[in-house]
Amino acid sequence: MIEGPRDHTLIDALEGLATQAYEGRLWRVTRDGRDPTLFFAGGNRWDDGTFEVLYTSMSREGALAEMHYHVARGQPIAPSKIKYRLHELQVKIDGVLDLTDMSFLAGLGIDPATYGKLPYLKREGEYEACQKIGEAAHFLGSEDEADPSALLVPNARHDGSNMVIFGDYVSFEAVDHVKDHGVIDWTKI
Repeated sequence: MIEGPRDHTLIDALEGLATQAYEGRLWRVTRDGRDPTLFFAGGNRWDDGTFEVLYTSMSREGALAEMHYHVARGQPIAPSKIKYRLHELQVKIDGVLDLTDMSFLAGLGIDPATYGKLPYLKREGEYEACQKIGEAAHFLGSEDEADPSALLVPNARHDGSNMVIFGDYVSFEAVDHVKDHGVIDWTKI
């Protein structure tokens, strides 16, 4: 959870951005048995744990790269006993705030030189700046199509983008599970 008042310059910067609609496929990796459309307040890169999100990737490879980083936790070999599955989702979302411009993010406190490159145990320093941005965007969000209901952000582990969807502002029908691509073999990633 972010302590203290919100940064008004951050709020102003985000308020100045227009949102866009997105309808299409997204990718997600989950533990075996977990519903891939389940939102969660985990306190990860773009959420501070005070609101529920659904982390997705614009590409299959991006989703796999993100989860591999977390599963391996900085180790050269990923654990083999925990099973993860690759899922394909279809979404229809208004209010996507595009934050993929690293120069814009640099102005908000993200260091482009270290984004996604910190060792697993040192990632929290980078997460704090991202969490402040995510929390401010969520604060500005609503179900109105002009307000943020999702963030399009750089994928930290792969050349591409992720979409972070805010559970408070997206209807259940907006996220549909299309296909379970099966258990992931991390030795082939």
